[in-house]
Amino acid sequence: MEDPLFSRQVVPLKQNLYETDFYAWTKQQVSLLHRQKWHLLDLPNLIEEVESLGKKQRQELRNRLSILIGHLLKWEYQPTSRSRSWLATIRIQRREVLKLLQENPSLQPELEVILLGAYENSRDLASGETNLPLATFPPQCSYLWVEIVSDHFFPGEPMVDEF
Repeated sequence: MEDPLFSRQVVPLKQNLYETDFYAWTKQQVSLLHRQKWHLLDLPNLIEEVESLGKKQRQELRNRLSILIGHLLKWEYQPTSRSRSWLATIRIQRREVLKLLQENPSLQPELEVILLGAYENSRDLASGETNLPLATFPPQCSYLWVEIVSDHFFPGEPMVDEF
């Protein structure tokens, strides 16, 4: 029985599948790779997708750092509103940032640039969620990398034991 993903129209089908059924396209491309059918691969779209995978990892790191640092700013600048929810978010984002870097060590050299973008987002998040003016928060991140990812670092006034 012939696989419908590999009919005689494979060359035109691969372009259409990419645009009309991405999941089926990915299955088709994986099958072609396993069978080493190099000439049937949809190389332009395959290259684009592989490139985007790397960008997604970088973007995920920036997003997680934005949330983490935003919550550290909220923790420092609005101590009376601290909550278990904020604490959980800080802890979870720290773990996820470290896992992401462990799984993608080549992102490590890009941390400085990623942190710059993340901090801009963090200020916006903290300002929006605390209703404090954006100018309340330093224009540049005042936390060190080791502090940002440390389980023991909570900026501002000491943590109350009720958490």
